[in-house]
Amino acid sequence: MPVVDPEKREIARKVLIHVKICRKCYARNPVTATRCRRCRSHRLRMKKTKRS
Repeated sequence: MPVVDPEKREIARKVLIHVKICRKCYARNPVTATRCRRCRSHRLRMKKTKRS
């Protein structure tokens, strides 16, 4: 079900899309993270947002 309210849409975008993914264990981390919360690796990337 799509979210119509712009404020709720922005909140959902921050929670679901604006995260860093660990390249070693694939854990979701906050954008401000420098190390993985699960395995303590420094190998982080931003989550891919577009599929093409």
